[in-house]
Amino acid sequence: MLKAVILIGGPQKGTRFRPLSFEVPKPLFPVAGVPMIQHHIEACAQVPGMQEILLIGFYQPDEPLTRFLEAAQQEFNLPIRYLQEFAPLGTGGGLYHFRDQILAGGPEAFFVLNADVCSDFPLSAMLDVHRHQPHPFLLLGTTANRTQSLNYGCIVENPQTHEVLHYVEKPSTFVSDIINCGIYLFSPEALKPLRDVFQRNQQDGQLEDSSGLWPGAGTIRLEQDVFSALAGQGQIYVHLTDGIWSQIKSAGSALYASRLYLSQYQLTHPERLAKHMPGGPRIRGTHPAPIPNLCPSLGPNVSIGEGVTIGEGVRLRESIVLHGATLQEHTCVLHSIVGWGSTVGRWARVEGTPNDPNPNDPRAHMDSESLFKDGKLLPAITILGCRVRIPAEVLILNSIVLPHKELSRSFTNQIIL
Repeated sequence: MLKAVILIGGPQKGTRFRPLSFEVPKPLFPVAGVPMIQHHIEACAQVPGMQEILLIGFYQPDEPLTRFLEAAQQEFNLPIRYLQEFAPLGTGGGLYHFRDQILAGGPEAFFVLNADVCSDFPLSAMLDVHRHQPHPFLLLGTTANRTQSLNYGCIVENPQTHEVLHYVEKPSTFVSDIINCGIYLFSPEALKPLRDVFQRNQQDGQLEDSSGLWPGAGTIRLEQDVFSALAGQGQIYVHLTDGIWSQIKSAGSALYASRLYLSQYQLTHPERLAKHMPGGPRIRGTHPAPIPNLCPSLGPNVSIGEGVTIGEGVRLRESIVLHGATLQEHTCVLHSIVGWGSTVGRWARVEGTPNDPNPNDPRAHMDSESLFKDGKLLPAITILGCRVRIPAEVLILNSIVLPHKELSRSFTNQIIL
């Protein structure tokens, strides 16, 4: 018996995903045509012996999340439950807080997946490794070049046994070219070190708070508090993958993840790709229904939502157009996300800077920790919030437009409030 836990975070996170996260929780944002965490759930549901999938986070259980969970349970015929944290507890605190629910039924092991990663999720391969040689912690790792590795958790392994000898989260100097993918397989025994961290936090807090009610005791960081502390003690091992992988920290990286998933759909979900009809347009991406023969080509790597209206002569590539949007005649949308119900006028151009967070590409444009540098908005993809109106013949470059705005002129490298 197996279980899976997906860590979905909460509204205090994902600020670089705004204004898109104003409308839906970030884990429900559509990437390659389906909610981000549906890719995780699909991968978990395909593992033989999977009995339950738990989502842990700090989001309020609102209508979109509840509706998604109900639909996912019916589609995958698995119990899928959301467990809400009483406070943000870090990447490991929720696992310890809900340990009874995770261990209910006696699973032999459980997967832990961060919601903000894109991957082909080689879960069955990880399970084979674990069953061949069980250990409390098995981490999925991939390689990165020396420069890009500094942006991730770095793993030093024993190349013969694959034991993790050293772990550093976002080091200041080069440590290793093996990075943490944020996808794990834990034995039930893995919760014991989390208990030790919790008890240590309690003791430290009581020294500062004589009431014994220190609120930070439940906050546990898997990477710093557990992996770094236990590395080299024969408890943590790594399984390397050469499959697709990236983080989804910002809207720009969501476009990159969409590109990766669309390439996988050729093998895994060809039914999700738009069908090329004789005499019709060629759509290299996803679209829920045929588009009339108005455009010679849409794509590559486009995801078009339901109810989208596309006019004659539209040029669209490397973009996500969310449901209900309208692209009027001869518009050009490149490296952008067009929000729900937005309108782009005739002959308007909406363009962003390509974002490529590939850890092995030395020229990759990594996600910035801040949207700004030296008081200026850093070049990034262009985002139109929901129900934005772009008039005819307007140019929008590397900008973020908040919801319900109606523009009257062109903008470059700005946030339009």
